[in-house]
Amino acid sequence: MEDNKNIHLSRKQNTIQFFKFIAFSCTAGIIQAISFTVLNEKTDMPYWPCYLIALILSVLYNFTVNRRYTFKSANNIPKAMLMVAAYYCVFTPLSTWWGEALTDIGWNSYIVLFGTMLTNLITEFLFDRFIVFRKSIYTNKLAQKEMEKYRYQSD
Repeated sequence: MEDNKNIHLSRKQNTIQFFKFIAFSCTAGIIQAISFTVLNEKTDMPYWPCYLIALILSVLYNFTVNRRYTFKSANNIPKAMLMVAAYYCVFTPLSTWWGEALTDIGWNSYIVLFGTMLTNLITEFLFDRFIVFRKSIYTNKLAQKEMEKYRYQSD
């Protein structure tokens, strides 16, 4: 893994990174919402397995695109994936529990789903940015080309 000790993102790069994360996460959210809806409407499964299957599909997509295009990380993929899996080992049981609890007392399952997705968006960005990819941001080939472009423009 390359170390990014000498890389300091500009305010513009940090802002772009945040909005890319939101855009890709919204796409992942669409995958999750469609998967959840199909399972919820077309099967007799309770909330939690519909939610869990949809979440897994969303996470796999989101990790892949955000690692490559948002954080531009060349770090050890299995290690990064394990770190994200650790996040989900905490988030998934908690969100499954509160989702089931809220829908059991009559909350609309789609309101619960979208509230949970918003919570996931915020907490996962912070976890990815400051823990998973903290030392490997802007180390992949896309980042190297971008940094080379900035160096060339500033000379």
